[in-house]
Amino acid sequence: MSHKQTLFKNTKISYTDTGKGTAVVLLHGFLENQSMWKAFIPELVKKHRIITIDLLGHGETECLGYVHTMEDQADMVHHVLHELKIRKAVLIGHSMGGYVALAFAELYPDNVKGIVLQNSTSRADSDERKANRDRAIVAVKQNYSAFIRMSIANLFSEDNRERLADIIEEVKLEALKTPLQGIVASLEGMKIRKDREVILHFAPYPIQIILGKKDPVLNYNENIEQIEGTQVQLTTFEDGHMSHFENQAELLAVLNGFLKRI
Repeated sequence: MSHKQTLFKNTKISYTDTGKGTAVVLLHGFLENQSMWKAFIPELVKKHRIITIDLLGHGETECLGYVHTMEDQADMVHHVLHELKIRKAVLIGHSMGGYVALAFAELYPDNVKGIVLQNSTSRADSDERKANRDRAIVAVKQNYSAFIRMSIANLFSEDNRERLADIIEEVKLEALKTPLQGIVASLEGMKIRKDREVILHFAPYPIQIILGKKDPVLNYNENIEQIEGTQVQLTTFEDGHMSHFENQAELLAVLNGFLKRI
């Protein structure tokens, strides 16, 4: 698939655009890039127009500044959609991509047709998580490759680390393409992001959340709380933070089912 480019605030943005039908925007997570969706695109593109975007400071997209807020990322996504003359889209976001999808939903509510939060949350960082982000910034500046290798392995449930060893190695190699500035800017941006739980309660479009029971990053029980009393559909997998690798076939079925209902 050929990558296209656009300029957003004098910053080079890399994206792809394939297929016809309802526009579906795939947003990767922290330390990832558009390639995380490669197993899904051939299936999803059969009935939908699929847009993948490298978020700021990731993949082939350049850094915008020293902090990439979720609002900056959302504005960039909006810029790409505007360039493609897409008015409404379904947003599917993994982890940080989910935070970007929610920021987009807050800033551009009329442009959203539906949201899938994959291994993500609407809640802001707790004080403990903010402190962890600060520690991560120090760690990545001290030893970039050790930080990345450890961070990636820790996203998979312990049960899967041996079974998926080859995939984990592949994911690490992709993550190592992320520049230091992109990593620090994202950590700073995630640390200060707003709580957007209200969107789960009042959005006029369908929302699906996909959680892993053994997610080492997001506490499963805490994340269940945010959807109590909402119309949000929940899918639970038994594994970790990387459902697109740990539960690939099941995740594809969930995404197809969600898109069928849009």
